[in-house]
Amino acid sequence: MTTEEKNNQDSTHFGYKQVKTEEKAGKVAEVFHSVADKYDVMNDLMSFGVHRLWKRITMEYVRPRPGQKMLDLAGGTGDLASKIAAKVGEDGLVILSDINDSMLKVGRDRLIDKGLVSNVRYVQANAQSLPFPDNYFDCITIAFGLRNVTFKEQALASMYRVLKPGGKVLVLEFSKPVLPGLDKIYDFYSFKILPQMGKVVASDADSYQYLAESIRMHPDQETLKGMMSEAGFERCDYTNMSGGIVALHRGYKF
Repeated sequence: MTTEEKNNQDSTHFGYKQVKTEEKAGKVAEVFHSVADKYDVMNDLMSFGVHRLWKRITMEYVRPRPGQKMLDLAGGTGDLASKIAAKVGEDGLVILSDINDSMLKVGRDRLIDKGLVSNVRYVQANAQSLPFPDNYFDCITIAFGLRNVTFKEQALASMYRVLKPGGKVLVLEFSKPVLPGLDKIYDFYSFKILPQMGKVVASDADSYQYLAESIRMHPDQETLKGMMSEAGFERCDYTNMSGGIVALHRGYKF
């Protein structure tokens, strides 16, 4: 390993800041511990409710069937997991997984309140090293979580390992605006309005400043598509939503 390669592994980005690689997971955890209780409220406010449409479109691609095993990674408060659990039925299984225990607790409480008990399990896990058997899940979803992973290539490889042949992975994530002029409007909103909204509603401007920065550091549509192909996924593709502010990536294991 060259000195440059070692230095690249020793540090990584946390938003626009460079931090030691081993520190990033803890710093991301602090962000989500801070915002967990207000996460859903802020999602509605930040996206003007449009995040519900993005997830509804994602569900159209998930197409869960009775008896299937599904993994919702970085599942947070359980938006997708609750919808999937209702479709796979008593003979199916949904694992709601998140690296952050505060988010996982909020998700568990929400799903229990909805009566989704018998076919849902909760696992605190790092997406880079998933604690599941090979070829186990019919479908894996990860919504607005991949950008927070330190080594995204490792996470994609881990997802590929636990996915069944014939299965699919769906990555819903903020991406790069493609409509002319939208990037300037989006930047103004993200860096001027969003942190102030976080300060007023969640008493935490810094966490929402980080979220805005983390979106800008995330790979664009074509780069992420290439990363998924490198991990082994086939027929990789994506659908832009809201002018590319969000993209839904798809990949299959054959």
